[in-house]
Amino acid sequence: MTWVLIAVGGMIGAPLRYLTDRAVQSRHESLFPWGTFTVNAVGCLMLGVLTGAADSGAAGPMVMSLLGTGLCGALTTYSTFSYETLRLAERGCGVLALANVAASLVIGLGAAFAGLALARGVLG
Repeated sequence: MTWVLIAVGGMIGAPLRYLTDRAVQSRHESLFPWGTFTVNAVGCLMLGVLTGAADSGAAGPMVMSLLGTGLCGALTTYSTFSYETLRLAERGCGVLALANVAASLVIGLGAAFAGLALARGVLG
């Protein structure tokens, strides 16, 4: 049953990632990968909230499989982040590549901690 929940979450997360990435990126003319940056930040926030919910007992293993592993796993993307960062560096945009790495790390961790704090504050 767990693998079915993960698959269903992934079937929702993958197109959600693609559609969100395209919607966000289409609003920016910059070479910076705003779409990937956004889905990764949102996924980190969601996973932080889910972790807090699991810690409080509000989300069990089935919810974590569906939303944590499946949805967030398909929504976020380390491989695309890496590829886009590499492409920036290859195009001579080293500053943007470094900014992508630094901002993704800071915002991703910050979002995860914020989500965890939010869930703990709401759920106790």
